[in-house]
This record gives sequence, structure tokens and C-alpha cells, in this order.
Amino acid sequence: MSNTTSAPAASSWRWKEAFNSARRPLGTLAVLILMMAIFVMANPHAFMRWSTYNSVLITLPVIIFLVVPLTFIVVAGEIDLSFPSVMGLAAWFFALVVQVGYSPWLGLAVALFSGAVLGWLVGTSVVRLGLSALVATLGMNFMLRGVINIGSAGHSVAVTSVRESSLATAMTGKLFGVPGQVYWALAFTVFCIFLFFKHRFGVRVQCVGDNPESASQMGIPVDRVRVQTFIFMGFGAALAGVFSVMINFVWWPTNGDGYMLPAIAAVFVGGTPTWGGVGTIAGSALGAILVAFIEVGVVAAGLSGFYVLFFNGLIILLSLVGHRLHGKRIR
Repeated sequence: MSNTTSAPAASSWRWKEAFNSARRPLGTLAVLILMMAIFVMANPHAFMRWSTYNSVLITLPVIIFLVVPLTFIVVAGEIDLSFPSVMGLAAWFFALVVQVGYSPWLGLAVALFSGAVLGWLVGTSVVRLGLSALVATLGMNFMLRGVINIGSAGHSVAVTSVRESSLATAMTGKLFGVPGQVYWALAFTVFCIFLFFKHRFGVRVQCVGDNPESASQMGIPVDRVRVQTFIFMGFGAALAGVFSVMINFVWWPTNGDGYMLPAIAAVFVGGTPTWGGVGTIAGSALGAILVAFIEVGVVAAGLSGFYVLFFNGLIILLSLVGHRLHGKRIR
């Protein structure tokens, strides 16, 4: 009799635990659905056409490649504001390799390697030298952007030759009417969910962000893990940079500019608080979708594009307030 009654109780407990663990991304999903419903009511004609969603899906993967690794950074208790320039510099290397006639696949490898190296450089300056992550990464962002502007002299790099390459087909070719980069972003997100929850690296990141002293006593190399998160951020930024070039087949010196605020907003509105140790990859991806549709929805609703920055800042503040009100209970 006791076994019969304990089985439903155990099942109920498992469902409750599953709901609690998914509460953050589910909350973001609810906000996204509500926002889309408001946009549809504001302009049914625009949001009943596939072209509206297709225009968002073309560029959405770029921000997802930034947001997902940035979640690891925030969970580790750090912050990285250098990724826009890392993205631009890695994309520049890709464009230069292709421009001189080498294989686009080699350009991709060079870009990813350079992004990881730049991430290591940023992480080392923050962790090994004991610098403030906020100030150091912001300074690195300005310095790398200066390198880009000085080296390119403000000139763009066209890579139209890559349009018919196998790399373009594999990365941005359409499948069932959906841009190929969407599938890559989805695969990257799923991989990072596994990395965050099931792999030793993700578990270590959460332990370090929650309590670095305890993590060190457990034998976790705290400084190494922190540097690794910056390397992963550089890798993601490089991937985003390559995709941004592959979408338009041209590199601009401003490549990466304008992504800092949307990426940070997506992480926080996705359910990752600022204090470290807690985060959600799926929520961040949903947050990226939410932020990507804000600009389209605001313009479609008849408002000026200036409102986009207002709403991006607003959702960051509201998400921080929500984390603070429920932070102790969740943590």
C-alpha cells in the first residue's frame, strides 16, 4: 500500500523539480508569446506574412552565437564587453583570407582560431592580472576596434567570390525555405545546453560562479575555468562574425558594432541573473529571439526606430528587478 501511494508522490515531485528547473526559460517564452501577440494585434498584416519572419531569421543566428557563450561568462561571475570587436576582427581575418584567393574553409578556420586566441588574451588579462572584467574588457573592445579601423583604414572588404562556394551552401543555403544559419544556431544551442548541464566544463562554470572558494577547495582550477569561458566567448564571437559576413558577402569596419546591448539584454531577459552560478542556455536563446523581434515589432507598430533602444534598456532593467525579487528563493 505504501509503495502504491509513494509512486504518485515521487512522480509529482519529479514534475515539480522539472518545472522549477525550467521556470526561467518558460518565463521568457511566456513574455515572448505575449509580446508577439501584441505585435500581431498592432499590425496583423505585417506579422501574417512569412517575409517578416524570414527577415528576422536571416540575422537572428548571429546574435545567438554571441548570447549563448556570453551566458557561460555571466554564470561564471564575469562579464565580457569586448566581444563586438572580437567579432569584427575575426570576421576581418576571414574576409582577408578569402579575398587573397584561399579557400573559404581555411578562412573559417583562421577566424575561429583568432577568436579563441583573442578570447584567451582577454581572459588572461582579466583573470591572471586580476583586472576588473568590466573595465578591462571595455578597454579591450575599444583597443581592438582601433586596430580594425587603423588596419582597414575604414575600407570594407567584399567577398562576393564566396557566394557560390561550398561553405556558403553549407552555412547559409536554404533548407525547406528556412535560412541554413538557423539550423546551425539551433545545433549550437543544443550543444551548449548539453555542455552546460551534462559536461564537466559546464558544471565547473556553475560551481565557480556560485562560490569560487568552495570550487577551489573541491579541486576545480578556478582561474583556468574562467579563462576558458572567455576563450569560448571568443570562439562564439568569431562564429558570429563569419556568419555576418556570409549573409551580406561583405565585411565592414563596423562589423560587430550594435550587438553589445542586444546580446546583454538577451542574456538577462532570458533568465540569467548577474550574481553568477545560475543561468539558462535555452532562456538566453529565447531572449535573443525576443530582442530580435523588438525592432521589427516596434517599426511595424508604427513607432519610430528610436524606441528600440528604449525597449532594450527597459527589458534589461525589468529583468534585473525580477532576478532581485526572486533571486534568493531560486538560488
